[in-house]
Amino acid sequence: MTTTSVPPTAWTTGTTEVFKTGTWRASLPRHISAPSPCHAACPINGDIAQWIDHARQHAPRAAWEILVRNNPFPAVAGRVCHHPCEAACNRSGFDSALAICRLERHIGDLALAEGWKFPPPERARSERVAIVGGGPSGLSAAYHLRRRGYAVTLFESRSHLGGLMRDGIPAYRLSRAVLDAEIERILELGIEVRLDAPLDGPAALADLRQRFDAVYLAIGAGRPKRLAALDYEKPWAMDGAEWLARANAGAPPALGPRLVVIGGGSAAIDVARSARRRGHDVTLLSLERAAEMPAQHEEVEEAIEEGVRLRDGATLRQVVEGPGGALALECQGVAFTPGAERGDFRVEPIAGSEFRLEADAVMSSIGQDPDLSVLGKELQARGSLLQVDATQATSAARVYAGGDVASAARFITEAIGMGKRAALAIDEALAGANREAGQPVLAGSRLHGAGAPSERPVPLDAIATFYYPSLGRPAERRLAIAERLASDAEVQLGLAAELALAEAGRCFSCGTCISCDNCYNYCPDLAVKRVADGYEVDGDYCKGCGMCVRECPTGSMEMVEELR
Repeated sequence: MTTTSVPPTAWTTGTTEVFKTGTWRASLPRHISAPSPCHAACPINGDIAQWIDHARQHAPRAAWEILVRNNPFPAVAGRVCHHPCEAACNRSGFDSALAICRLERHIGDLALAEGWKFPPPERARSERVAIVGGGPSGLSAAYHLRRRGYAVTLFESRSHLGGLMRDGIPAYRLSRAVLDAEIERILELGIEVRLDAPLDGPAALADLRQRFDAVYLAIGAGRPKRLAALDYEKPWAMDGAEWLARANAGAPPALGPRLVVIGGGSAAIDVARSARRRGHDVTLLSLERAAEMPAQHEEVEEAIEEGVRLRDGATLRQVVEGPGGALALECQGVAFTPGAERGDFRVEPIAGSEFRLEADAVMSSIGQDPDLSVLGKELQARGSLLQVDATQATSAARVYAGGDVASAARFITEAIGMGKRAALAIDEALAGANREAGQPVLAGSRLHGAGAPSERPVPLDAIATFYYPSLGRPAERRLAIAERLASDAEVQLGLAAELALAEAGRCFSCGTCISCDNCYNYCPDLAVKRVADGYEVDGDYCKGCGMCVRECPTGSMEMVEELR
């Protein structure tokens, strides 16, 4: 009897495409373009994962072009930003956070060294915008508006631009050559500047509103807060911001050898460290304990290295004048409890914790408030600040505000971000309704790449971390202490090129597809296809196993439940 071999029913000598296994699944994977946690935390809304990806691929010019899409001050921000992006970095839950700030400084410094310039505006608009205030927020708004073609006039009350970046931050933290170069690059776009032109009252604001199509107010906060225990009429009592501005200009007021600086923020630290560089013996008196101080941890650490004595968790009760001008500061320890908002706190004296400090002069550096009297009654206030909405718009039509006049954040990059937000809102108000069909909108925030846009920041558990070796961030490099005290040379040193490249390689590229082909290679059903701008999943064959999502090294894929 002859038998004939019959192939099993699942066998085919053709193609498995006849087996459409897509009917098996309950969930379908999809490629997404999602914000990284660092992007979500960035005050300027920077496209951090994207520019670092270009830096990793040896394309620093492309990295810089993405950086300045949002921030015209990368070399400045890379030195003084409080870097909330690093606190949010997914890598911190794996080994250590990426040194984003120092990478930004590296790219910013390279741009200055190579002389990279901003491209001129692609088109000229007829609308005119007035910017009042030449600090970080005003310059940021001017930059973004000018790149969009608006005629921008910048009014500054002082004889120089820079605001807090120049008057409030010492050269040992921010080189004046770097600051000047980044400001000049903005002005080269064609911004008209009027120095020594203060806004001296409501009539001046009304005149600007009549002559310009929109006004952005970035007048800062110049009214110092005062301590009740200090008599500021005395020659030994001084406001720290005034002293620092004069010291930064090269003419510090003459004070006795022993100084007590009161405050716990970055400004107080800057005053104390600048005074040390001018030969003073300095004690810093702070309400907060060291771990709670608003100043960045590295600033406090550097101040102590330089010989500033810290008396934290204490308050000044009174000053007693002794013979020969000597002062005795009667102080007491306190329990400091921070409130829900910045500047809101409670202190309780600690019994038996009294002590004295000997000094020749006292400087308070406890913050400043804006002077809203020059703006008149039409613009509504919220406490000591100008009231603005999410777009930085005030209660007056076509008047916007940002920086220290509208926020208690008091960070340079927060001010830069507010200037950008206001510029986007002004552009929408002036040109949005009349924008020509198909006319491109200059990016001012994150652009989604290939994949469906997602607003949820990528969590660490979405990253296939087994593809990354455990590597720590590079150690910080600082100028030797003796060299610091002898000059105003920058204390924090930048990353060498090879270290910057290695650090860029540590980035997880959270939420950004890097075209690694893992999804394509690991799919057991050959359901992932390469397409021109990335990948797509063929629903006829994907059975929802999730292998591609688990193997994605950047968290740029997710499973989506299908309801049938």
